[in-house]
Amino acid sequence: MAFLDTIGYASWAVHFILWTPLVGMAVVMFGPAERAKELALGIALLVFAVSVPLWFAFNPADGGFQFTAAVPWITDWGIYYRVGIDGISVLLILLTTLIMPLAILGSFRYIVERERTFYGMMLLLQTGIIGAFVALDLFLFFVFWELMLVPMYFIIGVWGGERRIYAAIKFFLFTAVGSLLMLVAILYLFFKYRMLTGDLSFAYLDLLNVPLTFTEQVWLFSAFALAFVIKVPIFPFHTWLPDAHVEAPTPGSVVLAAVLLKLGSYGFLRFLLPYFPAAATDATIVLVLMVLGLIGITYAAWVAAVQPDAKKLVAYTSVAHMGFVVLGVFALTLQGVQGAIIVMLSHGASTGALFLLLGMLYERRHTRTIADFGGLASVMPVFATIFVFTALASIGLPGTSGFIGEFLTLLGAFQTHPWIALIGATGVIFAAYYMLPMVQRMWYNEVDKPENRNLPDLSRRELTVLVPLVVVMLWMGVYPKPFLERTEQTVVELLEGVERNRAPVRPRLGASPPPPMEVVTVDDRAMPAAVETSNTGDVVAELTEAGREGEARHGD
Repeated sequence: MAFLDTIGYASWAVHFILWTPLVGMAVVMFGPAERAKELALGIALLVFAVSVPLWFAFNPADGGFQFTAAVPWITDWGIYYRVGIDGISVLLILLTTLIMPLAILGSFRYIVERERTFYGMMLLLQTGIIGAFVALDLFLFFVFWELMLVPMYFIIGVWGGERRIYAAIKFFLFTAVGSLLMLVAILYLFFKYRMLTGDLSFAYLDLLNVPLTFTEQVWLFSAFALAFVIKVPIFPFHTWLPDAHVEAPTPGSVVLAAVLLKLGSYGFLRFLLPYFPAAATDATIVLVLMVLGLIGITYAAWVAAVQPDAKKLVAYTSVAHMGFVVLGVFALTLQGVQGAIIVMLSHGASTGALFLLLGMLYERRHTRTIADFGGLASVMPVFATIFVFTALASIGLPGTSGFIGEFLTLLGAFQTHPWIALIGATGVIFAAYYMLPMVQRMWYNEVDKPENRNLPDLSRRELTVLVPLVVVMLWMGVYPKPFLERTEQTVVELLEGVERNRAPVRPRLGASPPPPMEVVTVDDRAMPAAVETSNTGDVVAELTEAGREGEARHGD
């Protein structure tokens, strides 16, 4: 820590890991074609190396945002380049910077055409993902959120399978529709803030204090939630995911499963709960979302169990895993939310590893049909060991990351919704129902096809790709304390804020005096936590002075 402070690490690290991939994209695109993969890997490894000290530099005792910066961008509209990280985003950033070099290294034999463009798209995608995790300005967040769609669209549409165009367009249309409604909601918050204060701002902390009636919260919650549930995805908005996974090239599937889906659940924690606490705690809304999560857990498991394509089977498991995340988040308990975060990290490691393993198997046999394999454990023992371990981690074997995440999620959900937690627990059984038969048929039956008798075991390059993910799954499963410590204070403050502000602001009826106003301090600026929206004149009078101070602050 002292050394990091000495070199001023906090002042440049976040910006470096955010923008270096974008610079690296230009280097790869205009560099020598025969060195594109090595250049992309070197850039991704450099970003990972710079991101690792965030684990040590981040102060878990401080639940607020750290390593923050604010630089004027479009000042006429109050748009700033504002970035920062908290206990939730720091872990997701580290997951992103770990997955990207592994996905690039794992693609060395898979991608053989248009290599410069492909690796440029991968680096551009990394900038978009990290940008969404660090953005503290809603306009900036939306820019990065939309930026991610472009490279993933081309990764699927250009380097994907036979139905790649269909899968790419379906992915783009689903996510774009949700994003447009989220943009409308962001603009509503912006203009209401301007109406009340006279100030122009897209700052996360400024818009967090906009007073909203319960009706406004429900509509805005719905607009944001649609963008996030599509990205997660939650049933019935999941239909784009299996097509995207099956048709995407292996590195695209890895990044999509390991990181991109986490942006939806990150949006739950970053926006839905703190911005719309009354709607997010409404019994009906919570019940609907948790039931949809349950349907995702059970339905996806049943569909996965009958898939003949191993990659499509693993794709459906993502829907089931993210159903556990929904249960944990909307349990609104410390154990539930922390469990959801662990599930997000565990799913990134285990499902990312499964897609890498299936891609390596496809390179050997050029098929993903489960029936085409059999008895591979006797032919490729190291490959079989890692595959079986990863599959068991995916279904929640004790001692692995999957068990810790699902246990905490169900424990947290049981405190508030015991019957839902009990039904959700059946997902563990269903997971074994779809995963273990696949493992048995691929690895432990007789070798009945001559094509499977002489397949090579894992190479050193492939082991280099897989071993870090195995280590993460074991570390989180055996000793999850460091991960829980880094999220605890952030989650505690998040839940306390939801509980404190869950009473919606409603129009005043009759002549009764307004309730006392609670004042909170945000960014050295006093802001009312709740005001009477029916008395607009009083609102403007109370907030105008704060707005004038905000203008002066932004001007500085």
